[in-house]
This record gives sequence, C-alpha cells and structure tokens, in this order.
Amino acid sequence: MKLPIANINIRFSVHATEDPEKVKEAANYLFSPDHIEDVIFKKKALKGHYGNPISLFEAQIRDSRIIKAVVENLSSSLCQSDKERIARESILFIEKNSLYLRLDKQAAFRGELKLQRADPIYIRIQFKIHSKKSRTDDVVEICRDIGLTP
Repeated sequence: MKLPIANINIRFSVHATEDPEKVKEAANYLFSPDHIEDVIFKKKALKGHYGNPISLFEAQIRDSRIIKAVVENLSSSLCQSDKERIARESILFIEKNSLYLRLDKQAAFRGELKLQRADPIYIRIQFKIHSKKSRTDDVVEICRDIGLTP
C-alpha cells in the first residue's frame, strides 16, 4: 500500500545533563535497523535560559521505504490507550494536513513508544491531502487506515 505521506520530520533536544548517544539511540528506535544509517540528523547548538548548552537534532524523511517502516513501527508499538487518545483528542494532535506526536525519550530508549508531553521526541507526519473538505477529517481517516488510531 502506498502511504499518502509527504514526509516525516523528527526532532529532539539533548540537554547538558543527557548523553547524546543515548538520546540518539532512543530516536533511532523509530527506525528499522536497515534504515538507521539512511537517516541523517542535523545538529544545531542552542542555549537554554541559564546559558546551558542544548543540542537540537532534526531529520526530515522523504524516502517512502523509511516512511513506511516508521509508520509500521508506530502503529505496532504505540499502546492501545495512546492510539485511543489520539483518536479521542485529535484536535490536539492534528493541524491542517499534519499529525503531531510527542514520544517519551526514556521509554524509547527502553524500546517502547508512548506519548509524553515533557521533553519528548517530536514527530510531524505530513500527509498528502488534496481535498477541499476538512483536512482534519482526512488525517483522522488516514490514521485509522494505517493503524495509528483504532
């Protein structure tokens, strides 16, 4: 099945108190082992409120094989209650033609994918939608079709 997804954007921050390699390993849990080398994160140096160093890592995925693998991993790994929450509170997760997810870095490092609001791995899935009706409804329907919601 060809997924109606234009791209997936993944970003996460690494604070001075965190091990960058462990946080990258957590983010890499989103990918199949075959694709980890194909995803290149760009690093940007930032400063926090008190001048503390923060590194921002970001990657944009356009390769349909990697997109499919990420979506399959998300749909099989997100727990049922998180999927139900996305469906129930879609207004909080969907804007225009994109689905926004925030995943727990600690859980991803342990090999689990679960929603988290504080200091997450940010994921934006941008869908290819060409209709004039509500894009939110289209995104909700696509998410159901690809297994991200029940």
